[in-house]
Amino acid sequence: MVQTLTKPVTFDEFIQWYPKTGLRYELHNGVIIEINPPLGDHELVIGWLVRKLSAQLDKLNLPYLIPKTTFIKPSNSQSAYSPDILLLNPENLANEPLWKKESTITQADSVPLVIEIVSSNWKTDYSTKTNDYESMGIPEYWIVDYAAFGGRRFIGNPKQPTISVYSLINEEYEVNQFRGDDQIISPLFPDLNLTISQILQII
Repeated sequence: MVQTLTKPVTFDEFIQWYPKTGLRYELHNGVIIEINPPLGDHELVIGWLVRKLSAQLDKLNLPYLIPKTTFIKPSNSQSAYSPDILLLNPENLANEPLWKKESTITQADSVPLVIEIVSSNWKTDYSTKTNDYESMGIPEYWIVDYAAFGGRRFIGNPKQPTISVYSLINEEYEVNQFRGDDQIISPLFPDLNLTISQILQII
């Protein structure tokens, strides 16, 4: 990620500033951050996961949708994140004050699952976003680290491709990590057949 402005701005200023250039930005504690253009492997992982999750949504007859671009704004902070994948609960959108004009979610009831695909910004995914999603009460958060970008304190030593699934239990995240042929355990999708080995086969 590359910083584009160092002067702290509010969320409203960020939304008003946001250019229609096709580039993506996030707001991190008042600082506008340009998101690096995605790598091809990164996009393959996103596309494959969206296909897998969409099949599960249909199978379980869940009402959730997977939007293309939606901001998550943690309460009481000047941040706004644009996750790689999120599940959107349309049944709660009437309660979202920023949805109609800014495509922005502020409530955990609107977001049953967030997924970040790790790239060079791994510190943000593992620390800042984890803390903010936890404080919001988002029930489930995945970090898909297909190239083992993350630090050893997050994915172990030696580093290897890892899926970290954070589940909200008693208002705190508990993390389970899955490597190789480990089938992930997802509270939202108990029958999901997904391993990091399957992801590595497509890239």
